This record gives sequence, C-alpha cells and structure tokens, in this order.
Amino acid sequence: MVLATGVSALFAPARAQGLAPTPTMQGGANNYLPGASVVERIGRGGFWMTGTVRRAGDGAPLQGVRIQIWAHTTEGHERDPESHGATLTDADGVFRMEMPQIVPAFGQPHGHLAYDADFDDKRFETVFLRPVMRSARETNLSAHFVLRPA
Repeated sequence: MVLATGVSALFAPARAQGLAPTPTMQGGANNYLPGASVVERIGRGGFWMTGTVRRAGDGAPLQGVRIQIWAHTTEGHERDPESHGATLTDADGVFRMEMPQIVPAFGQPHGHLAYDADFDDKRFETVFLRPVMRSARETNLSAHFVLRPA
C-alpha cells in the first residue's frame, strides 16, 4: 500500500508492521497560528483542500480530528489570520475545506496543513505539511496524514 502526500508525488511507504506515520515537512509550520477557528469555508472559496487522516499501523480512519489549513491566496497572505481555518474529519477520516485560490509564494503555489496535538488532548504526534501544487492553475490540493499515537 502506498500513501500519496499532496500532489507533489511524495510517498510514504507502508512497512511490514503497518502504515508508516507521516513525517512533518520542512516549512510546514511557517506562519502557523494556534487556535484557528473551525469554519465551513475560508474567504469566498473556489479552491478545495482535501485529504484523509489515518492512524499509523492499522490505517484506521480517524473521525473528529482537527486539521488547520492556511495558504497564500488571491484574498490574503498565509500570515493573515483570515487566511487560516480549521476543519474536522468525518467518519471516514476525510476532511474538505473550500478556500480562495492558492497563488505562488516564494515561487511555489503551496498549502499548509497541521494536525496540532495541543488541540486534541495530545492523542497523536503533531504533524505539519506543506504540499506543493504542480501548477497555480489547479483548483484543488490533497494532503494525507498518517498519525503516530503519542
């Protein structure tokens, strides 16, 4: 079994003992603002950030996990509080949030996502992701978390 992280074709291989945890990506925590509110949408929307959250080892989907999302978009910079929002996973471990179109920052169109253990009774280890889009014309980006129990 292979798990894709973002559309950048980074892969986290499954190991013999089960699904390997997702490592934190360099630059993933840039401009993180702890405590972003759970919202239905960031800004006026038009772009979709999606993904899944699973438990390392057995790969079980994790429901009710809080994922924070932020990016440099057509409506604001990634450091702006209004460019941040959080969402919760459903029963299948899936999250989905509409947000403004991501635009390049430092030459790359990319998003930021975080599972922050401080907002989940420290059940799992914190993970920050920074998936890069192949093109600024894409209208969606997926990122997948495999969380290691703390």
